[in-house]
Amino acid sequence: MTGYLQTVLAGLSLLLCACGQELPAWNAGKLVVAVPEAMHGAGAEFERELAQLFAERLNTVLETIPMPQDKISFALRKHKVHLAAASLRSEVNLAGLRFGPHYQSLRELVVCNRDNKTPKKLAGLAGMKLAVVAGSAQERALWDAKGKLPALQWQAHHKLAVHNLLAEVAEGGLDCAVANELQFADARNYYSNLSATLDIAQPSLLAWGFPEDADPDLVKQVQIFFADIRQDGTLRRLLDRYYGHSERLDMADAASFISRRNTVLPRYRHLFEEASILTGEDWHLLAALAYQESQWDPLATSSTNVRGMMMLTEDTADRMKVKNRLDARESILAGAKYLAMLKEQMSDRILEPDRTWLALAAYNQGYGHLEDARILTQRAGLSPDSWADVKKWMPLLNQPGYYQTLKYGYARGGEAVILVENIRSYHGMLRRLESGKTSIASDAISYRLVEPFIPASGKNIAH
Repeated sequence: MTGYLQTVLAGLSLLLCACGQELPAWNAGKLVVAVPEAMHGAGAEFERELAQLFAERLNTVLETIPMPQDKISFALRKHKVHLAAASLRSEVNLAGLRFGPHYQSLRELVVCNRDNKTPKKLAGLAGMKLAVVAGSAQERALWDAKGKLPALQWQAHHKLAVHNLLAEVAEGGLDCAVANELQFADARNYYSNLSATLDIAQPSLLAWGFPEDADPDLVKQVQIFFADIRQDGTLRRLLDRYYGHSERLDMADAASFISRRNTVLPRYRHLFEEASILTGEDWHLLAALAYQESQWDPLATSSTNVRGMMMLTEDTADRMKVKNRLDARESILAGAKYLAMLKEQMSDRILEPDRTWLALAAYNQGYGHLEDARILTQRAGLSPDSWADVKKWMPLLNQPGYYQTLKYGYARGGEAVILVENIRSYHGMLRRLESGKTSIASDAISYRLVEPFIPASGKNIAH
């Protein structure tokens, strides 16, 4: 049985259970939360981590129930879950539901193939083959737009994620799809012919959802939780972790990476895998680092005599006992060992993935300059253990008013930030490309909503 079918069956068993058992109170030892299915990528992982943090604040056990997005409202109304951490569009007035404080504001965009006709106004969508994930914030935004353009029609997809729909747009199977700005930025790395032509509605204010009669104490705890993680920077750091690098690459960089992944990487992949076994580092990460450094050219040489696949300095090569920096295997193994060594130097309190991103900055500028940047970050009252905070201050290592107050002096800190953010992008792209997740899967398309849209008026609407 595939993981997807297992997830679907688990969700259906929850929704269709006729055993008559009531959901225990949220403060009785277990918090049950609806979350997006894993196929929704970074958005699903982000919501899961938020839910886990909330459960830890409550000192309770968390049970997450992955659900198709168009089933979540039903699960809330029927009290199958205590709440939904599922990036819900909170502006809509849905009967039987209420929302917590919004934690993210995102534009909802019509994304089309730039090689075809691209509408500039809402009316231009009439007659076009437009698609959206059923029950998503994007479909709720379409309902808002339908109030202005009653003739607006769309296909509601139940078994695909947004990135699948955007792939189909790029390949000509659809005229357009609706995606938020982060989903579009990610897809543009893979498909250079995508264009965001207009906003479908006002930006979505994303929030968690509750049944209308949810326990006020639970809603209050959620409000306190979001206020706290805004105040202490946790929310900002999580958003950066999952989305902060999504717009770093331009289309030419992304296209070049994909081309060389198909033509050059196969020659060296076994070396990255060997280095991964030796050091425990993800081979995708090592390959992304090597691409950023040399574009997988084992003979690469800079004007400062940094050389080879992993662009090692003479000092680093000597330290890692490299005899020939231009030998691809030696360079890759040494670079992987050096990265692992930098991570080992760090305090145990620095957790992943920040540990890796900080180590990559040290790989570029040296461990001492990383420590200087962390000192600047701490002076500013931010977390020196968070890459999201450190990367704001690292570029200031080239300004006398800052580096003259630090032990290791001048550094091109901005260069390190660019390197790390690019590697984050290449790493994510490579993992997705290697897993085949950019391919279009078989789909069930519905021209009607399985769960009718229920506004506060209580009247069912379908299209």
